[in-house]
Amino acid sequence: MTVSLPSLNQLHDLAGEIGLDISDSELEEIRELMAPLMTLLDWVQSEPDGLPPVKYSRTPGYEPVGDDNEFNAWARKTDVRGSPDGRLQGKKVVLKDNIALAGVPMANGASTLSFYSPEFDATVASRILESGGNIVGKAQCEFLSFTGNSHSNYKRLKVQNPYRDGLTSGGSSSGCGALVGGGVVDLAIGGDQGGSIRIPAAWCGCYGLKPTYGLVPYTGCAPL
Repeated sequence: MTVSLPSLNQLHDLAGEIGLDISDSELEEIRELMAPLMTLLDWVQSEPDGLPPVKYSRTPGYEPVGDDNEFNAWARKTDVRGSPDGRLQGKKVVLKDNIALAGVPMANGASTLSFYSPEFDATVASRILESGGNIVGKAQCEFLSFTGNSHSNYKRLKVQNPYRDGLTSGGSSSGCGALVGGGVVDLAIGGDQGGSIRIPAAWCGCYGLKPTYGLVPYTGCAPL
């Protein structure tokens, strides 16, 4: 698909939408600045994606409701079984819903991404499966992984603290903290760029590790 340079009229419309009064000559200058970027984007679009193969079978899973959604912590339940042996054999693992799992929707807590289904596994997901882990679903996270509370996901589900209903589980890895703290899963993979693992771990009474930056690959995870 060719990435096209916007027309002068399109730029006028965009400027009007955000309340900017810009002359035609200024808009032409903007178009000239955009042209090399459009060429670059067009080249990127034309290149093959080179996606890694998806090794283990899976289905998209389903969105649990009611009693099937413990602590309102699940974004989706699925059942992706990895290698028949390994250090994580028999362990139930949940992924924060900002981590790619091929064929399983990933919203990162936002309605604007609720249609998105990745075509590849994040590196951490691949490593879990290669080590024998069983990925049992995606955990609710806060809107674009921003807040430290547990009520801003696009489903507007208030993720409950596993020790007491009505109290927050913390965030943004809110579902991960609740499911691990409540003993529903053995472990979870979250993401922490501002306390998003440490806060829910502390509030849900479980162990949360934020490793040295770069030690665990972030490939396939949506950033803050």
